[in-house]
Amino acid sequence: MEATNMEIQLRHVETDVLIPKMMRERAKERCVERVEAFNHCCKESGFLMAFKCREQNSALKECLTIHYRDPAFFEECKQQYIREKLEFERTGIPAKNRKQKLPASM
Repeated sequence: MEATNMEIQLRHVETDVLIPKMMRERAKERCVERVEAFNHCCKESGFLMAFKCREQNSALKECLTIHYRDPAFFEECKQQYIREKLEFERTGIPAKNRKQKLPASM
């Protein structure tokens, strides 16, 4: 019998490390314009990026912080993590490997 999301007990490393890591990755996807603007500024500025890219860095930090502090976003990432964990327990295949296509010769 498969456990429902309510029965899942998450370890501290999952709630304190793995889910926040997922949040960072997904927040960068949601703030893609600001990430690209900051990256472009850094590439153009070279060693002076600390001084020249303050505005882009502040905008990026603000966008990311909004997502990091959003309890609904945390819950969304937590539910996605639980789905991936249950799928891994069912199949034994990690999420990053599940997305790869199998060779046709198999």
